[in-house]
Formats: sequence, structure tokens, C-alpha cells
Amino acid sequence: MPMRVVAPTLIVALMVTTGLGGCATRAKTTSTDQAAAAAAAPQANKARTGLFSGRSAKGTGEAGIGVNAFLWRATLDTLNFLPLLDSDPFGGTYVTDWHAVAEKPDERFKVQVYILDTRLRADGLSVQVFRQAKDVTGAWVDATVDPDTAIQIENAILTRARQLRIAQLETR
Repeated sequence: MPMRVVAPTLIVALMVTTGLGGCATRAKTTSTDQAAAAAAAPQANKARTGLFSGRSAKGTGEAGIGVNAFLWRATLDTLNFLPLLDSDPFGGTYVTDWHAVAEKPDERFKVQVYILDTRLRADGLSVQVFRQAKDVTGAWVDATVDPDTAIQIENAILTRARQLRIAQLETR
């Protein structure tokens, strides 16, 4: 039987309607639902592994994050002011959409972050910054970016990742 190719828009629509897109609204819970959840909480907390739980999913048959969770969370926290275009916590990619600030409407930029390792290390992170400026015709043209900008973003992400790691150690 030949394979069918599904249009990307259909896949996105399916993800949104089924709640897999991350944008679904949460249903209201009743007091009965909350009581049942509270009774099951001790058992759920013992077995909980996940993207940011700090516990490994190895040997449990569950899929875990393929990159360092602290670097991933720090990236989300550091770049939360930029519009998100694409992210993949399992592959470690985070791509923002173009963003212009009100002070400089003729200039816009975007950021790509790649988390390259499962360990919390400075060389496990790669940041690329792209900048465009409007030319005389009003078209967006690629412009140079100060190389120090990417380094500053990397340092901000690494600093936040260290803070998250320290906070986790203090709660143990």
C-alpha cells in the first residue's frame, strides 16, 4: 500500500484540536477531581519523571529530554520576550521569529539556540543571532551583527541555567 503524505496544515490543525500543540485550554476541574488528584499525588510524585523533573527516565521505558533540562529551561526563560517560531526540546533547537523593538522599527532580529549536550556545560550551547534592516525601498536586507551579542545571550542562558541548578540542589 503506498504511503500518503499529509499536508503540514492538516497536521497542525490536528495537533491544535487534540491538544497536542501545547495551546489547548485546560478544562475546569471540580472539587471531586481535585480530591481524587490529591489522593493519587503521593504515588504520582514517586514515579514522576519528565522534562524538568530532574529525574532520569532511563530504564523506565519513558522517553526523556535529549538535552540538558537546565539549559533548555534557561533558554525559555531568557528569550521569553521574543516571539517563538519553533522549538524542539528533544532535539535541543529553539528558534525565535523576527522581532523589532519600538525604538528601532527599521531593524529586526531573530535568535537560534542549539543545545548540543545533555550536560550543563558552556560548550553545550550554541547561539546565532540574525539581524535585518530596511533599505531605501523598504525591503528587509541582511545586516551584520556584533559577534559579542551571541556571546552575551549565551552567557545569560548559562547564568540562568546555573541558577536553576542551584535552586534544585537547595530544595533537596
